[in-house]
Amino acid sequence: MLKSKFLPLALSAALLAASAQATSASDVVINLGYAAAEGSSYSVLANKFAELAEEYSDGSIDVKVRCCGQLMGEDEAFKAMQLGTVDMHIITGNNISPHFPLMDAFVLPYIFEDKEHAYAVLEGEVGADFSTRLEEATGVNLLTFGFVGDRDFYNSRNPITKVEDMAGLKVRVPKNQVMIDTFTAFGAAPIPLPWADTPTALQTGTVEGADNGTSFIKSQKFYEIMPHFTALEHFTYFSPLFASKRIMGKLDDAQKDAVMRAARDAGIFQKEDMTRKVDEIRAFLVGEGGMKTVEFDRSGFIAAGQSVQDKYAAEKGAEFTELVKAIREQAN
Repeated sequence: MLKSKFLPLALSAALLAASAQATSASDVVINLGYAAAEGSSYSVLANKFAELAEEYSDGSIDVKVRCCGQLMGEDEAFKAMQLGTVDMHIITGNNISPHFPLMDAFVLPYIFEDKEHAYAVLEGEVGADFSTRLEEATGVNLLTFGFVGDRDFYNSRNPITKVEDMAGLKVRVPKNQVMIDTFTAFGAAPIPLPWADTPTALQTGTVEGADNGTSFIKSQKFYEIMPHFTALEHFTYFSPLFASKRIMGKLDDAQKDAVMRAARDAGIFQKEDMTRKVDEIRAFLVGEGGMKTVEFDRSGFIAAGQSVQDKYAAEKGAEFTELVKAIREQAN
């Protein structure tokens, strides 16, 4: 009799406890890092993603945005996501190449004819296939390519009017062989340095110039120490949002859908927002920022860039060659 009286109560308590545990387990905190300063294009993507992930998951996902290298630098972040020690990180495409060499096809100088060409590639079948290959090879999820920008050039030595003006210029480059080879083809003296060492190298004269996405030149205040600005547009850059397999495995189906939707919509928001801002930022740099710019002949740079494209397409193997071909075909 006692057994039949108290069993429903015990069962009810157990169900309540299980329900509470399930509710607790469904709440996920995601740490999202990026290495650039606040106000850069990275922050636009990260902050919008955090907002939308919480909204789309009805509050069950809480994204903690960690700017300015708080988690780690870009050179280490991808490997950390593979190990599961970092949840999410925004990383410039060229810093993925050491971990997934196929990324170099997108790093090649002047590989995209214009922004329409770039978005047609990245937002279409070529980009989707690339993301699948990256996940299969590395275990890291590429959630969105986001905004596509150009790397603008700046230096302390002389105005750039033609490719010959690059001769012997000590240029900081990321640790990416395509970028090293490109500046060598331009006639410069490339010096590979991690991003964290770049501001000091520029201030001390260890390097005389560098290139960055337009917004980074402003957000890092490089206009205060570099007098010459050139909208060279030699490299197209994008900074995808990546997620580790471990953090994606913590999400239920609804949360995964919320994360994917948030990444897609945040990427669109970043694209629209930063596209509007680029001209404004360039105007600031050569106006209030005090940098000087001159008209220049891009033809020598394009010819040198084409030689680098052809070299890599011929030497990197069939898969790389096929990707370069697919990128070029999208321009037609």
